[in-house]
Amino acid sequence: MRIGIRLAVSILVLTFIIVSAAGVHFLWWRTAEASSQTLASTIDEQIVSSVGDELQSITTEAKSAFTAVRTLLVRHVLDIRESNKLEFVFLSQLQSQPTISWVVLGRPDGAFLGAHKLGDSAIEIIGVTAGQTKQSIERYEAIDGDFQFKDKIMRDGADLVKDREWFRDAIESEGPQFSVTTRPGDERLAAVLAGPIDVDGKRHGVLAIMIELSRVSRYLSQLTTGKSAGAFILDRDGRVVAAPDANADEVTEVNSNHALLPIAVSALRNSSGKYDADGGRPFRSRIEQGKDAYEVVLNPLSLPGWSLATVVPESEFLGPVRKTIQELVVGLAMLIAVAGLLSAWLAQRTIAAPLIKVVSEVKHVERFELDEVKRHRSRLAELDNLSGAIADMAGGLSAFRKYIPADLVRTLAKEGVDAKPGGSIRPMTALFADVAGFTGLSERLGDKIIPLLSRYLDVMSAEISLHHGTIDKFIGDAVMAFWGAPASNPDHAAEACRAALASQRAMKMSSIVDDNGQPLRIRIGINSGDMLVGNIGSAVRLNYTVIGDAVNIASRLEGANKSYNTEIIIGEETYRLASAQIHARELDILAVYGRAGSIKVYELVGLVGEEHAPTWLIAYAEGLAYYRARNFKVAIECFERVLSMRKLDPPSEIMIRRCHDFIASPPPEDWQGTAVAESK
Repeated sequence: MRIGIRLAVSILVLTFIIVSAAGVHFLWWRTAEASSQTLASTIDEQIVSSVGDELQSITTEAKSAFTAVRTLLVRHVLDIRESNKLEFVFLSQLQSQPTISWVVLGRPDGAFLGAHKLGDSAIEIIGVTAGQTKQSIERYEAIDGDFQFKDKIMRDGADLVKDREWFRDAIESEGPQFSVTTRPGDERLAAVLAGPIDVDGKRHGVLAIMIELSRVSRYLSQLTTGKSAGAFILDRDGRVVAAPDANADEVTEVNSNHALLPIAVSALRNSSGKYDADGGRPFRSRIEQGKDAYEVVLNPLSLPGWSLATVVPESEFLGPVRKTIQELVVGLAMLIAVAGLLSAWLAQRTIAAPLIKVVSEVKHVERFELDEVKRHRSRLAELDNLSGAIADMAGGLSAFRKYIPADLVRTLAKEGVDAKPGGSIRPMTALFADVAGFTGLSERLGDKIIPLLSRYLDVMSAEISLHHGTIDKFIGDAVMAFWGAPASNPDHAAEACRAALASQRAMKMSSIVDDNGQPLRIRIGINSGDMLVGNIGSAVRLNYTVIGDAVNIASRLEGANKSYNTEIIIGEETYRLASAQIHARELDILAVYGRAGSIKVYELVGLVGEEHAPTWLIAYAEGLAYYRARNFKVAIECFERVLSMRKLDPPSEIMIRRCHDFIASPPPEDWQGTAVAESK
């Protein structure tokens, strides 16, 4: 029993509606999820940008303070030993630059002077004299917006600043540089900008500006990271550099008990080999803990080895979305499961499988693989009839395939060329070839010439097709082909030359001989130029071909081989386009039949890369130059030198005869060295 395609399509439409409903809900879910992810990414980008700006601001303040103090010392405004004056300079810097925690001046002899913030309410000045084991500490408190002296004490245990790594690096450096260190007196982390102080060409010590990272922790607490998200700065080993803490300062240590901190540390330590904290790309990962999942993004910061880790609970953004989706999906999935299975089975069995087979047969017809076309039975009347019609069409076309160039038809269809009169002018190359002495051969062989001609045309067709040429027509023994259409080919001239040489070699290897047992010799003419190409003919019969002056010249060049006893002659434009890829010699300046003016003609000798240019080409070129300069005696010597190297070279023999004729009867004054073709 066969059913109509309409019923099958109706069933598919119903199924499509059901599946579409599911698809819409699914896409809505994916869109909502993507939007939530985008929101999370946007928050992360804002945090990264904000923290980056803050670090940039901190480093800028440090550089400004360093430059200000260094300038006072280097310009002799202050002496490096004037501790009393330096103290007030240090105090002013700490007061004017909110993010700076320390200003330190250390000397190679162990002397040390540093100003240190004690939160926002006090500053202490710590001084160590060279060779002393005690340090003096002066405390200043903030009163009415200014810092006033409170007291001074002496304390045992001088901190030798010259033993600090940042001091040793800076005393040997050429300028200030940032590093991460511990502050004087304990092991709390600080970022330090340290550089040498040179006065009058002598190095007197190291100036350092320190920013305690508790200040950064205070800044992180002020960021808007969602209801339950967090942002942390970690070093390359996963140690906490800064965590959100509104109370952190130089006195109060950072509270590292944030609930999301372990997740950030875990993500960093699990990113080994995937993430580079020293200038790599951001790394995104998903961490699960129990029933909760977190989106963690690691971003490298400007200070070496530091990473900004943002942790966002998925429930904060996706919780409401997932709850709604789950309710919709559960109900919809049950309905779609049954309808989907039924419609898929029905569509596959009744429509999809037969259609796929029919389409494959249409592809065979499109590629002119007519012998591959088969008929496929179907329960659908329309598909069964369609398959039968395609098989019948292939059978009808098969009978005409050998009368038309199937490759050309395939290419025309691929290029979208309509089967109607019309064309366009393109730069192309045309080739004409025929068999030398074919007229006499055909008279001698009669109808026995057909097998020989068929073998010859097979060889020529194969080489032309192999080198991307289009065979236009066969005219007896003549072959006309062109390059550059219907598919564009910027290398059309060189391809035609390669095809000509390949055809010549193939004929020699084919063992095709005439009735006297001699190998068939072919003559080829090639010319390039602007040609009119397209469907030329009437509304009832078309021929995809080329016409124009450049085409006519190619035909004349094929005939010119008779005059020079050569096998392949190419035109001036072909030589210009393909000269870098071929070996050729300029034969003559020739006035061809039916065309005003003259052109330079060349004999194609070989391909660059396959063989070296023969040395006799140079001798012939010299002879041709002397010939045109009317120095016929020297020209004869050059052409005879060609014959000594090549023994048989008809063009040289022709030129020698001409030279002798011109010696006996000099040419007129307006002679340009042009020869007239003796035949079409």
